Amino acid sequence: MKVDFYHLTRMPLERALPQIAEKVVASGARLLVVAASAEQQAALDRLLWTYAPDSFLPHGRAEADGDDNGAVLAAHQPILIAGAITPANGARHIALVDGEWRDEALAFDRAFHFFDEDHIVAARAAWRALATRDGVERRYWKQNDAGRWEQAAGS
Repeated sequence: MKVDFYHLTRMPLERALPQIAEKVVASGARLLVVAASAEQQAALDRLLWTYAPDSFLPHGRAEADGDDNGAVLAAHQPILIAGAITPANGARHIALVDGEWRDEALAFDRAFHFFDEDHIVAARAAWRALATRDGVERRYWKQNDAGRWEQAAGS
């Protein structure tokens, strides 16, 4: 299981997440995007529709429909935005985008943990805690002066 820590210093989540999501979808995999707040989920929904005029990332929101049809629609989404770690779309990749690490992400094949300066202490604690977990490969990504992602640490 791979966990990629993305320290957002120069590039905001609004630019970093679509890059990762595009790669996941292009590989034929599915992605679960988790954010605790409904406001952030709505913002991510808008973002994935509008982040680039010539791109489209097929996605949906797990909590968007309150009827029975919502679960059916969620199951077909290549990218599903949710408030909880429930991969209704069958995702094996997860993006934690609200700065909060959740151990339930370890049930996936790959996790992307995005965090900013406000969450650096918690991210460091998660990094240290994952060092003791069998079968977990950690990688820490930071941006260089040119804005490109560089692997700064790994296990």
